[in-house]
Amino acid sequence: MAQTRDIKTATERNIRVMRLKPATALSTARTVVTLRSGTTACEIEDGPWRLVADLAKGMGGDETAPDAGVFGRGAVGSCLVMGYLLWAARLGVRVDDARVTIETDFNAKGMYAVDDTVSPGWQALRYTVEITSPEPEGRVREVIEQADRHSPLLDDVRRPVPVTCSVRIARPAKE
Repeated sequence: MAQTRDIKTATERNIRVMRLKPATALSTARTVVTLRSGTTACEIEDGPWRLVADLAKGMGGDETAPDAGVFGRGAVGSCLVMGYLLWAARLGVRVDDARVTIETDFNAKGMYAVDDTVSPGWQALRYTVEITSPEPEGRVREVIEQADRHSPLLDDVRRPVPVTCSVRIARPAKE
């Protein structure tokens, strides 16, 4: 599999660089989200990528795009699937297909401030991993365990992350 070789080669190169120059491992990612004028939709920009999120109709939105929860679940799930590919290549385990199903429980009372004792976020996150591979089960489980242990977004939802907020209030242009 050429793709597996590419992933393994890139991974080995990145590890060598980080060992030689540890500062190269540090970075900051930046995403800008802007409300589309006159709508409930948001433009999401990150480098060359342009995405759109919107509120569901039941929440007063236009439902022209997925809501933020879809992107959150998709982010965790895609991070896991890509991690399985990365670790399979790194460990020399053939993976023909990978699929992750993410489920999150939530209680809308928290988001709508109906009950301040209820968290507005996810109450629980569950995921199911399905891997197609001709390899022994133990090797596939090793891939999953390594990928899960080193998954950046799974780690983000597992542990508290320091959060800061700065606010700038602009005044509308005079008409």
